Amino acid sequence: MACDFKNSETKDNLMRSFAGESQARNRYTIAAAQAKKEKLHVIERVFRFTADQEREHAEIFYKYLKELGGETIHIDGGYPVDISEKLSDLLRMAQHNEYEEHDDVYKAFGEKAKEEGFPAIASTFFMIAEIEKVHGDRFGRFAELMEKNRLFQEDQKTSWICLNCGYIYEGEMAPGKCPVCAHDQGFFVRADQPLL
Repeated sequence: MACDFKNSETKDNLMRSFAGESQARNRYTIAAAQAKKEKLHVIERVFRFTADQEREHAEIFYKYLKELGGETIHIDGGYPVDISEKLSDLLRMAQHNEYEEHDDVYKAFGEKAKEEGFPAIASTFFMIAEIEKVHGDRFGRFAELMEKNRLFQEDQKTSWICLNCGYIYEGEMAPGKCPVCAHDQGFFVRADQPLL
């Protein structure tokens, strides 16, 4: 059943999504700053990389609201307070939120948009839901490495790449300092496990 966009639930869901993505971006940049303080630059990059994608998602949702420019859309919603001193906890919280967007939120919003006669918006919700799953998987992978104290070590010889200069080191543990650019161990990531 096609309906008028201005009076649609899809319009509200787009604004909820814009707000949610904007908040996620801010939570991730705050977590990135915490990781930087702890000299865990790999984790900082994971959060910043994802924050940039969340900003893009927010912009995509926001642009669908263009015809309502100058108006105010009142929405309600619940948003997480993800505060912890432990980076592994922040990664797990982010993983949970990304999976929630994938499993529940954006799929439901996509179905509603389809029902209301907005197939392009529905398609966007479904595609961004899949991206959120990738985000959740990545956050979970790095959380597990931190929880197992394996962020910079392996049981076998592994290739490690310095995120600053690109130097590749072979060994069971990332070097304490890059021999090329002198950046600390926090800049190393497994070469077969890029952040992207």
